[in-house]
Amino acid sequence: MADASTNGHSKKIQSQEVTDGMWCAPSRAMFRAMGYTDEDLDQPLIGIANPAADVTPCNVHLDDVADAARTGLKNAGGTPIGFGTITVSDGISMGTEGMKGSLISREVIADSVELVAFAERLDGLVVLGGCDKNMPGMMMAAIRADLPSVFLYGGSIMPGKHRGQDITIQNVFEARGAVASGQMTEEELDEMERHACPGAGSCGGMFTANTMASISEAIGFAPLGSASPPAEDESRYEVARESGELVVEALEERRRPSDFLSKKSFENAIALQVAVGGSTNGVLHLLAMAAEAGVDLSIEEFDEISRRTPKIGDFQPGGRRVMNDLHEVGGVPVVLKELLDADLLHGDALTVTGETLAEAIERIDPPAIADLDVDYLYTVDEPKNEEGAIRILTGNLAPDGAVLKITGADDLRFEGTARVFENEEEATAHVQKGNIESGDAIFIRNEGPKGGPGMREMLGVTAARDGQGHAEDVALITDGRFSGATRGLSIGHVAPEAAAGGPIAAVQDGDTIIIDIPERRLEIDLTDEEIEERLDDWSPPAPQYKTGVLAKYATLFGSAAQGAISNVTLDS
Repeated sequence: MADASTNGHSKKIQSQEVTDGMWCAPSRAMFRAMGYTDEDLDQPLIGIANPAADVTPCNVHLDDVADAARTGLKNAGGTPIGFGTITVSDGISMGTEGMKGSLISREVIADSVELVAFAERLDGLVVLGGCDKNMPGMMMAAIRADLPSVFLYGGSIMPGKHRGQDITIQNVFEARGAVASGQMTEEELDEMERHACPGAGSCGGMFTANTMASISEAIGFAPLGSASPPAEDESRYEVARESGELVVEALEERRRPSDFLSKKSFENAIALQVAVGGSTNGVLHLLAMAAEAGVDLSIEEFDEISRRTPKIGDFQPGGRRVMNDLHEVGGVPVVLKELLDADLLHGDALTVTGETLAEAIERIDPPAIADLDVDYLYTVDEPKNEEGAIRILTGNLAPDGAVLKITGADDLRFEGTARVFENEEEATAHVQKGNIESGDAIFIRNEGPKGGPGMREMLGVTAARDGQGHAEDVALITDGRFSGATRGLSIGHVAPEAAAGGPIAAVQDGDTIIIDIPERRLEIDLTDEEIEERLDDWSPPAPQYKTGVLAKYATLFGSAAQGAISNVTLDS
């Protein structure tokens, strides 16, 4: 073994504890059983955290992506240490009890990757993500470990084709509502189902996976241009190789997440999210990541940034285009350049490359939106919408906030009648039977982080509503979450949640509900005293799960208004 003056050891941070000196003979013996050489053990040990699995097309190809990262890492002088973690498929579990495991998987991913990095004394990390919760879970783990780290996205699926039109999984979900209302035959739905998902990769629209992948560039966790290459394109594997090389460079420079993540980084991420019409889940995940990073970020700041940042991207679910369309004209850097030139980003925020965001954009030199002949990107001067896509509503129904993404009219004032359901299944059955009518305000409660538990996404019920033509005149309101593919008047993350005694627990059938988007209000036509009287007669529902992982997280999850995190921070 070389001594500590070698180039390899000079790049190490922790792994000397398991590779150097006489006392490490047992651990080196274990490494040798796996084929590691003296040269391998002289180099920094860098983990490749890989959630590859056969449970979702988002992750089915990640072993190949990890292999490409491994090649780049080895070529740059690092020793790759591959290990796995879990994933769940939101698309497959959607609408079932199993969806309660989705947000919990974010926490398990973060915990498991942090534990491996800590226990095995790794020097750095490449963290891979495919499905929705992989991305924040992996970045949360890297923040906690605070080792030189690069986030690597697996890429999105190409759009499917149905009768000459591009389609995504969103179309299949909404088609079920069209069948239920007699607007589509089951035969056409079967045809659509067979062509919507043509291969590997995450859902193609600006849903949660692509939102968080785009955010990884804006926040500085991934190199610019890395989010948009499709999953099965050779450029995706080139990105993976470059990410392997970059983590070794970050290690040489001792560049950790704590060195480049700042309040400015998070504000840049929010600006990108609202400009492209990203998923409401981005609010939850950015709040969680900020909490892990020790960055003071409140839910109200999403609204403040959205007020000053116009929406300039027109992507599914509100628009027509998908991630591959953005890739073909230059990817996320095109949007970032437009925002930076309009002084809507902090150009001096640092990134994982060691550059500022402005320097990275200048190096890539993406085309200006004004020079592109496309109908799905708009300039800041002539935007799609004057304000960004995310709205944070407050009022006597959501004292701690609720989240809405604008996919239609952004000046809507809705006054309707409450129809209350105690869980997703009851609401979905009601909607699928065609029982909804204009002016209904459908409440789905006891689906929050603690009450669900797990804060299920509910694309099934929103898609059933939308497929029947009621996206803008029937409101859906929940203390749970909506999918990144959700559109229409869908308000989630209502806080405090019903299980915590929030005002949403006091709503009754027939109550008048007011949603005023310009004024950011979500209210019930009751006085504070009337709400309190109702809550005095309320008692929390009995826990549905008394053992196992769901019972555990029912006690650990915090409020959605703080990112629904389960991590514990002890006071010094």
